[in-house]
Amino acid sequence: STIHSEGQRMRRLIDDMLFLSHADSHDFPIRMEPMEPDTLLLNSYEAFEALAKEKNIRFGILLPDSPMPACLGDSGRLLQLLAFLLHNAGGGSITLSLSHSARLYRPDSYTIAVADSGIGIPDGEKAKIFQRFYRSEASRSAKEHFGLGLCIAAEIVRSFHGSLRVEDTPG
Repeated sequence: STIHSEGQRMRRLIDDMLFLSHADSHDFPIRMEPMEPDTLLLNSYEAFEALAKEKNIRFGILLPDSPMPACLGDSGRLLQLLAFLLHNAGGGSITLSLSHSARLYRPDSYTIAVADSGIGIPDGEKAKIFQRFYRSEASRSAKEHFGLGLCIAAEIVRSFHGSLRVEDTPG
């Protein structure tokens, strides 16, 4: 079982490195198709609900009251993005949310937020967390990741011409 586990871990590392290699050459595939962003968030929520329960984390979702308009996107890549963000969230509670703003003469804007009640990220580390292989001091002993998830998340967001940021609420 140890060999199998380590093999899976190495497979994930190789997959992540191949993804970043394709991102460097602007060659990774994005399949833009009509999708419903609220359904995407619900699917992500359902996929992580059991893991949150297992780790004793309160997990919630906030969606607008009215249905969201469909948009063009790559739901597979966006689910991958949400998985990286949710795996990096911490604390006793995590909330996944979606908002939309329509713009005149410009494409609509969608905002996905992953908020947690964790201790936050020191200001000195915020600029580093999206770098390859970066792991905070607190996570260096964790063997299950290599410090590539948030870097890949940033590349996915960049491919959609979006932005990814981290914010803390003092206290």
